[in-house]
Amino acid sequence: MRFVRPSAAFALIAPLTLGQTSSPATAPPTATAKASAAPVQHHRMAAGERFAKANTTHDGHLTLAPAKTGYPTKAQHFSEVDTAKKGYVTADRIRAWAKAEREQRHVGQQAAAPPIKG
Repeated sequence: MRFVRPSAAFALIAPLTLGQTSSPATAPPTATAKASAAPVQHHRMAAGERFAKANTTHDGHLTLAPAKTGYPTKAQHFSEVDTAKKGYVTADRIRAWAKAEREQRHVGQQAAAPPIKG
């Protein structure tokens, strides 16, 4: 009877301890592949790069038709950017318009924010 208790206890504990001693080499290949794979970096084009890509004539003037295919975000606001109504916009004009839009949003956010009570 003395040998029954220790052997029964060993029979219950052995599978638990053996399961904890697995080495990383026996890990499934998907787990190691995910851990070693570097995250994919996506290139976000700057405004100048996007303008250069859309400006197919390379004359510094972007008309509405090339803007629709190469710079759709500015094509949506083309009439707002082209304040002189020349039929084209330049990179400098787009930057000035974007800066004015940011400032206008900033002022609007400050006006909409409730005052801080101290």
